[in-house]
Amino acid sequence: MVQSDLNTQNAELHMESQAYGADPLEDRETDLYRGEYVMSFVEKWDELIDWDARAESEGQFFIDVLRARGKESVLDVASGTGFHSVRLSEAGFRVISADGSAAMLAKAFENAQARGLILNTVQADWRWLNRDINGKYDAVICLGNSFTHLHTEQDRRRALAEFYAALKHDGILILDQRNYDAMLDHGFSTKHRYYYAGEKVKAEPEYIDEGLARFKYTFPDGAEYTLNMCPVRKNYVRRLIAEAGFQRVRTYGDFQETYAEDDPDFFIHICEKSITQPSRWGGGDADIREVAEDYYDSADADAFYSTVWGGQDLHIGCYDETRDIRVASDGTVDRMARMVPTLGPGTRILDIGAGYGGAMRRVVGQYGGTATCLNISETQNDTNRLRNKQQGFGGKIRVVHASFEDIPEPDSSYDVVWSMDAILHSAERERVLAEVYRVLKPGGYFIFTDPMQADDVTPGDPDLQPVYDRLELRDLGSMEFYRETGEELGFEIVAQEQMVHHLRTHYARVREDLIANYDTLRETGASTAYLDKMIVGLENWVKAADAGKMSWGIQLFRKPA
Repeated sequence: MVQSDLNTQNAELHMESQAYGADPLEDRETDLYRGEYVMSFVEKWDELIDWDARAESEGQFFIDVLRARGKESVLDVASGTGFHSVRLSEAGFRVISADGSAAMLAKAFENAQARGLILNTVQADWRWLNRDINGKYDAVICLGNSFTHLHTEQDRRRALAEFYAALKHDGILILDQRNYDAMLDHGFSTKHRYYYAGEKVKAEPEYIDEGLARFKYTFPDGAEYTLNMCPVRKNYVRRLIAEAGFQRVRTYGDFQETYAEDDPDFFIHICEKSITQPSRWGGGDADIREVAEDYYDSADADAFYSTVWGGQDLHIGCYDETRDIRVASDGTVDRMARMVPTLGPGTRILDIGAGYGGAMRRVVGQYGGTATCLNISETQNDTNRLRNKQQGFGGKIRVVHASFEDIPEPDSSYDVVWSMDAILHSAERERVLAEVYRVLKPGGYFIFTDPMQADDVTPGDPDLQPVYDRLELRDLGSMEFYRETGEELGFEIVAQEQMVHHLRTHYARVREDLIANYDTLRETGASTAYLDKMIVGLENWVKAADAGKMSWGIQLFRKPA
């Protein structure tokens, strides 16, 4: 393309002022952004962002999300003035910086040069993204509320399809948006903290309806600019993402996993292209392990457990003094911790099937020491890592994505192995206990709970089949099984406390809370089919307990010194 054609195509590089029609409130076309991001506005954009303040407010969030999933190549499709392209490049990612605005790309390149970087840039309209870029990427990021420049559903669907096509088979899309739900329903408010952190710049809507949010940006020198955007609602965007083919969508509010719907300024959607992996674990019953992994990685399960347990735990509680699920869950952790005589500042703990990691944060917080959380669900691992960082446990608790049938830790390396209601998911429970014995130091303790069948249950018991079916299990362990298997491996059996009444109470309470929070769970991503099946499944656990077919309790084993 000759230079004169480029100048015509990129008129925003030369325009003196923004271009709107006679009635700007009627300008609701996707291509309008080309006449909005004029060079004089772009030159002031970093006053609005304030790179240092924004870096401090968002921290390592995007870097941690990408690193936790092993991503290396990133396509930044809304690079703007280059903030995230530069940050990710400095963190070691291979970044391609794309934008539809030539003015924004020019400023991004200039900003990167000032920091000793050369950005690999490409001007690309999302609707024809794969025409202008080459190859496939581990991640696509579309940040800064940029997606809401698309004013028609057809353009939004087309852009998401282009993002999907630009990703590798296991790639992720990270897309954010303003909290237009709160804005439309309750009026505009802002913390002025996370995204537009410049202290002397005002960014407020001067008009909003269901089809247009017209923002005015006022700078210290009196200059004013506007942007016309489409105020898309959160759940509408989540639905479009799912319909574009993404298998799972997790939404954060101002970088937090849990939030009140009206509180965040921004929503961040983390969208996974595929959750169907090849056989990861190898050997034996890898299919059973993958059933558990895919179940706990699902949006349904994540929404359910995050809501009911607050994203901290998903184990059975002790209800002697409370009916509250969270309090009861903490009670079980405290009771188990009191039974282990060696907990202290120097203790190394391995939690197998750690879920969201709440138990280790509580134990390490109260007793000291360090912990490794081993868990098969990367969805839960992400939440665990985030909460560890937020609560000051980043250097004390390590999170590992692995199976407890093949623990990737050295022999005799832990003082305590801990597990809460997780081993039931294994079809090779003997192997789990053998691995626990291997990684324990001589004199170390193994403390665990597990939903079990009663010792006298016969194979094929009809009262237990619905329990097996809910989690695609063939059977459950029992007190007798764990005692005999532990003794064969060489464990000393210190305690086996039978506390099945807590299991019965727990599943009844969870069912009550599920029904009470049904609509909230639907809004946060759980499907009707999942919730309805869960209501029936929980009732089946209660019935099996009432029939005397279930068992549960705290078990403490010791590896001889």
